[in-house]
Amino acid sequence: MLILRAGEVRRLLPMARCLEAVEEAMRAASAGQVVAPDRLIAPLPDGVSYFILMPGSLEQPPVYGAKIVGLHPGNSAAGRQAVQGFVALFDGHDGGLLALIDGAELTRLRTAAASALATRELARSDACTHGLFGAGVQAAAHLEAIALVRRIEHTVVWARDPGKAREFALEQGQRTGWRITATEDPAEAGACDVVTAVTNSPTPVLRGAWLRPGAHLNLVGAHEPEHREADSEAVCGAAVYVDSRQSALNEAGDLLIPIAEGGMSAEDIVGELGEVLTGEAAGRRDARQITLYKSLGIVAQDLFAAVRVLQAARDQDVGRTVEFP
Repeated sequence: MLILRAGEVRRLLPMARCLEAVEEAMRAASAGQVVAPDRLIAPLPDGVSYFILMPGSLEQPPVYGAKIVGLHPGNSAAGRQAVQGFVALFDGHDGGLLALIDGAELTRLRTAAASALATRELARSDACTHGLFGAGVQAAAHLEAIALVRRIEHTVVWARDPGKAREFALEQGQRTGWRITATEDPAEAGACDVVTAVTNSPTPVLRGAWLRPGAHLNLVGAHEPEHREADSEAVCGAAVYVDSRQSALNEAGDLLIPIAEGGMSAEDIVGELGEVLTGEAAGRRDARQITLYKSLGIVAQDLFAAVRVLQAARDQDVGRTVEFP
């Protein structure tokens, strides 16, 4: 069994390679080649944190496993990732434990890669501005990932703490050399060609009134039926895509709240991202249509990414080998 820590995962799975893994995952999931029971989300006593168990198995390659993590939103204030835990990967033939892989880094990468994949498939080809809601770990990951699929000329960052937005823009601008500015007006970030929300806000930070025709939205942060990052106007005015219909209709407050209000129905979901990739669902209709990808994250993404990490670790002789049992 290999143990692979965060730094090793980061080296072994560059974002472009992770995007390839996530594309495989989305195609396989929508084709019925992944067994993925509903994930278990158990609230913890502090009232804001959760224990999450996401099991699943793949036909090809023949592996199974689970992501076992805690979600602690308060960690960001202490400079730690909100997600803590690991992905366990097993051999599908004999059940041998193949690897324990850092779950925080794998989640960081695959979440941003999924949004980038959706942006590649759904955003206008000439999209060149990126509005980021949030200034944490996922904001940095999405900054990198979206730039892989569109030629972004200007990124506008908004956060509930203006100081964090300014610090993020300065640090990331110096690191990348890209034009990144902070704003205290969320409407400025909401008026970009690509808009990505990666906050832990339970109430809308993004308003439909701010969106311009032809925008593409990635809604990533909310993962409970009562929580949402975008208001109903933003959602009901868009062509909506999801990673998994099953997960979305169980957990996605961004969609469930407008459905309960009567502004849309489950049938208004155009398709899963995997269905867009295979041609089963239509993509963007025209340059003025607003498209929306609601991301919850599915275990197929974790397992396909974990397989890529394990393959690279074996090729490069990386990681710590432990006998188990």
